[in-house]
Amino acid sequence: MLISRFFIIKLLKVLLVGYGSIGKRHVKNLLKIPNTEIVICTKSKVKKSKRIVTYTTLAECIKTNPNVALITNVTSSHITTSIELAKNGIDLFIEKPLSDSMNKVSTLSKLIQEKKLITMIGCNLRFHNGIKKIKKCIENKEIGKILSVYAENGSYLPNWHQNSNYKKNYAAQENLGGGVILTCIHEIDYLYWYFGMPKEVIAMTGKQSNLGINVEDLAVILLKFKNNIIAQIHLDFFQQPDHRSCKLLGNNGTILSKSCLNIVQLYNIKKSKWITKSKSKNDTYKEEIYHFLNCVKHRKQTLNPLQQGIDVLKIALAIKKSAKLNKAIKLE
Repeated sequence: MLISRFFIIKLLKVLLVGYGSIGKRHVKNLLKIPNTEIVICTKSKVKKSKRIVTYTTLAECIKTNPNVALITNVTSSHITTSIELAKNGIDLFIEKPLSDSMNKVSTLSKLIQEKKLITMIGCNLRFHNGIKKIKKCIENKEIGKILSVYAENGSYLPNWHQNSNYKKNYAAQENLGGGVILTCIHEIDYLYWYFGMPKEVIAMTGKQSNLGINVEDLAVILLKFKNNIIAQIHLDFFQQPDHRSCKLLGNNGTILSKSCLNIVQLYNIKKSKWITKSKSKNDTYKEEIYHFLNCVKHRKQTLNPLQQGIDVLKIALAIKKSAKLNKAIKLE
């Protein structure tokens, strides 16, 4: 994806709130855009750069008049941070998930509408070639009517950031909005992107491993979408080696995405053979940031605006509720 000339000619000032692993990744990509200055709100040490300034409070950062803001702090702080920035008319890129509850979400939504701000939820898999290829296959009805879907994402939490204590990671702490459902919300998000809002969810979760964390490390989820499409999602924090895949069964064939979604194959019943539809790797984080900045420039809706983030959060919270109450939960 090409960088818009707007961001090469005009000085772009980006505020980054939070400087964890995803924040560092975004800074690295932003520094590749000419004439970009980065303001970081953090108490952590940041590598010195002529294009980076740091402050310890959000108020100090807002005074620098940033063009856009990336909210990359812990999940439980996303909404309060976003509200303060929205009050100041700053366009928002909010890392997934939107939040860990619906508290003050409506307040943020009203501010976004009043200020006419551009928003985007950072679910980078929407920019993944494999995920995009599957969506196109669905839209083209290449395997006919979709009957069933199985999506899996399993990884070993201690391996995420090997130079730090995994128990201090936000993903491992309930009060910070952790747990496998919210942290690994990508599978829920892309199925919503494919099929819309599910009608009903049912789930079982648990702390199955010996990781010693106070959040669920396993979730087995069933979603029922319109047209009676039933999807199963498996998420875990303890699988070794890492595994990520998606399989869709239709009345005319099968779509299978494997090897961390980088290979997409289609099985045609009539031809009785597998056809490779996509085989590639891509920089999804870079693409999502460029997409957001170009949408800001043209004042047009992003691929994943706030309302979609709200919908996906509602699904995730319904999953949690289903597991807690041990019953199916209907969604509007």
